[in-house]
Amino acid sequence: MSLDTAQQDPELPIPAGVFAEKVTSVEHYTDRLFKFRITRPPTFRFRSGEFVMIGLPNATKPVFRAYSIASPSWDEELEFYSIKVPGGPLTEHLQKVAVGDTVVMRKKPTGTLVNDALLPGKRLWMFSTGTGIAPFASLIRDPDTYEKFEEVILTHTCRDVEELKYGQELVAAVKDDPLVGECAQALRLYNSTTRAEFPFRGRITDLMVSGKLFEDLGVPPISPETDRGMICGSMAMLRDTKSALEGFGLVEGSNNRPDTFVVERAFVD
Repeated sequence: MSLDTAQQDPELPIPAGVFAEKVTSVEHYTDRLFKFRITRPPTFRFRSGEFVMIGLPNATKPVFRAYSIASPSWDEELEFYSIKVPGGPLTEHLQKVAVGDTVVMRKKPTGTLVNDALLPGKRLWMFSTGTGIAPFASLIRDPDTYEKFEEVILTHTCRDVEELKYGQELVAAVKDDPLVGECAQALRLYNSTTRAEFPFRGRITDLMVSGKLFEDLGVPPISPETDRGMICGSMAMLRDTKSALEGFGLVEGSNNRPDTFVVERAFVD
């Protein structure tokens, strides 16, 4: 049996070494974007901002893809935010999941977009495009983020206005959250679009280099003395934002060598 079949087959065995979890909720935002939540294995531990490999039990050898865990490390469920890719070996079928369906997940989380990979600083910038907001959805719901930084600025750039909805709802909910709401008053969201009419338009790197981003937010330009950065998006966005941050004097770090900014490359082919 192949992935040409969208239906899950209860006769197919669950691969060894993975968790098999149930879908608890699904929400579609546009014809290209959706989120879903699954049960969390009692033994599964991860750091906010990490990703994990997930797939579907609809083939004898399931296809696995890297997905950032959008929920924080303390959440009782696991949330994922996904694009819908027509003909994609996984997302073609993943977008059709419903409550009660099974999702398989490998047991080892990893990733560079974690607080431990950054040196202490005053202001944390989270630069995201599209579904690249997912790891930051985890981090802005984690109290540790606000213990480490005085101010957190999440930038989310998409083509169209409706694609910004996930992030807008997320930030509003975080500020009302009983666990992190008080701390999250330090959180600011900066949205921009690249195609649709919107108060802030343009690629985030262009807005950085021109200085408009800082002018709009009323903050000084990025400085290695005070600012730290995280980047998640397309290959071009990663390259250009990395170059922009290096232009401000920041240095790329990693889990083994913390520094002033980090990049997640796991989702780029």
